[in-house]
Order: sequence, then structure tokens, then C-alpha cells
Amino acid sequence: MAEPNGLLAAGGDLSPERLIAAYRHGCFPWYQEGQPLMWWSPDPRTVLGLDELHISRSLSKRIRSGSYQVSFDQSFSEVICECAGPRNYTNGTWITDAMQVAYQQLHEMGIAHSVEVWQEDRLVGGLYGLAMGQLFFGESMFSRANDASKVGFVALIEYLKARGFMLVDCQMHTQHLTSFGARSISRGQFKCVLNEYLGKPGESNWKLR
Repeated sequence: MAEPNGLLAAGGDLSPERLIAAYRHGCFPWYQEGQPLMWWSPDPRTVLGLDELHISRSLSKRIRSGSYQVSFDQSFSEVICECAGPRNYTNGTWITDAMQVAYQQLHEMGIAHSVEVWQEDRLVGGLYGLAMGQLFFGESMFSRANDASKVGFVALIEYLKARGFMLVDCQMHTQHLTSFGARSISRGQFKCVLNEYLGKPGESNWKLR
């Protein structure tokens, strides 16, 4: 029975098989070092339809300036390591060493993917998540320069849209995601989304053309 905050269960492991099954049922792991492994399915759920993306004028200007370069699946381990780094608003991290190993395995299986944002040869932003069917399950992002993660997120949406994907699971509400056009749907509605799009193939070639 789900708690109001979305906690469904505790325990288990982070094997690729269990993670894939969890995402297919709308669940994801989220815990800190020293805590039991906990599985979540928030209600409501925050999602972004690829046709609903909103880009502010200032961000459009940043993108047009060409000050950043974007790549896909070039530095997955570095991106997830950066995402696991300390944040200004928290002391710990939920991207534990075990989580990094688990998602690296999913990356090697062609399921987990990264977006890298570069300023010359320096990695200044990025994000990672899972591509399954016509859905992308966003996990985390980081930024070391102004708007870097935002540029990467917009590039991801455009990339997914061009390849037949339909929606990004943003998991939980943040003002940052709302500014892009993300909205909340019920857990029941999200299960309908899973049923509709997980069985439809999305493109598996994650390279820039």
C-alpha cells in the first residue's frame, strides 16, 4: 500500500532485472547511504509531453549563442558522478556508489543514457535517465555553468521528439521543471501512460547524426 508521499516498498536489490521491472511498473529507487533501499511511485507524478516544452526567451538566446556543445552517451560515468556530487541545498546524496554501479550496468545494456553539455573541452552540465519504449525516465541533472543543464534538457527533448518518443517522466514536481511545461498527473493516469507507450519501440541509436 502506497504512503501519501509515494513510498511503496523497502528492500530488494539494484539488479538490472529488478530496476527494469520497477520502472515498467512506475517505481524508482530513492534513498541515502545508510538507509534501506526504498522504492517510490509519487502521486501525483510530474511528466512532460514532448510537444509541451516551453523555452524562455533568455534560454533560447543562450542556445542560439552556441556557447555550449551537446553530446549523447559520451561520458555517462562522469555525468552520473557529477550528479551525485554535493548540492547547495542538501548534505547527502541519493545517488550512492551502488546506484552508480547499477545505472552504469543499464547504460552498458543500452537502456540508461546521458546527455553531456560542454564548454570547449570542459563538462559543465548534463543529465541521465532511462529510455524504455517511447518513454524517457529522467533521473538527475547537474550544472557547473549558467543554464548548462537547461541547454542539455532542451537538447534531450528535441532529440527524443525526432525519434518518436512521447513523454518524459520527471518523477516529482519542481519549479525548475514546471518552467519547462511539466505538469502533474495522477498515479492512475501515469499507469495508463506506461501501458500505452512502454510496448511501442523507440529508436535505440543514441548518437548525434
